[in-house]
Amino acid sequence: MNRKKSNTLFITEVAVFTALAYLLDLLSGFLMTKFWPQGGSISIAMVPIFLMAYRWGIKGGLLTGFLLGLLQFILGFAQIYTIVQGIIDYFIAFSVVGLAGIFAGQIQKSLAEGKKGKWMIYAIFGAFFGSLLRYLCHVVSGIVFFGNYAPKGQPVTIYSLIYNGTYMLPSFVISAIVIILVISSMPKKRFLQVH
Repeated sequence: MNRKKSNTLFITEVAVFTALAYLLDLLSGFLMTKFWPQGGSISIAMVPIFLMAYRWGIKGGLLTGFLLGLLQFILGFAQIYTIVQGIIDYFIAFSVVGLAGIFAGQIQKSLAEGKKGKWMIYAIFGAFFGSLLRYLCHVVSGIVFFGNYAPKGQPVTIYSLIYNGTYMLPSFVISAIVIILVISSMPKKRFLQVH
């Protein structure tokens, strides 16, 4: 594929996958607001970011995650209490999900070699890594900006770890399953064409 076509494909896929991630997050937000009043929801919004990270590497993942955070921030559906909290919980938290792209090379190589178990393990590691980084962003934000919601006598750090873990752990597990199912059902040549 020539460079111009590759750049056009990259930009197009970033736009489409960002929009898909936003819609998935919006849907889960509407369904789950009552469960996490200070923000958060069980969502598969990270799946499009992971797919871009595995297909295009870190640049695809970071850009898709950043744009998702930007959409959440500017369209007014995000729970923003201060600018710094908004930047941490949206721009940074969703951008770092794209660092799952550090496993893109191993996933692409394993797919090309037909090593199903191997690419699945790398995909899960990537999903875990990106989810963990996002979780840590939300934990820091929870400690700094939402400590007053901690039950009396409970350390703020413990509160933030538990609160954010209740939606991030299921989000990671569900996202990892969906990623495996999506990549397994895609034609390998189509997924590999960008590298």
